[in-house]
Amino acid sequence: MIYTAKVHDVIHGDEELRGDAVLVDKLWPRGVAKERLDYDDWFKHVAPSVELRKWWGHDPDSFEEFARRYRAELDDSDHAELEQLRQLAASGDVTLLFAAKDRKINHAVVLKAWLEEN
Repeated sequence: MIYTAKVHDVIHGDEELRGDAVLVDKLWPRGVAKERLDYDDWFKHVAPSVELRKWWGHDPDSFEEFARRYRAELDDSDHAELEQLRQLAASGDVTLLFAAKDRKINHAVVLKAWLEEN
């Protein structure tokens, strides 16, 4: 099963990690010391491109278009990290860690759905 969890919720004990914990943000979460986050992998290259992230700007009104464009990036990607993530998801539980403020409208939610379909 694939889960998503906000990094800050995990650190504060409000969220539980299940299976392999994979940080899926391109940048390290602000204000989080690396030794405070319990994670197994950090796959920077499964995050949306910088151009797409800047275009979206976390605007809820453009989330559907962001999700469509991000899925297209994932479909076109042949990066080894994405394949590793697919293998982890196929073999057991995985928690996708993200640092976005919004728990429902973020790239990890799109990535989770994409992995479940692929």
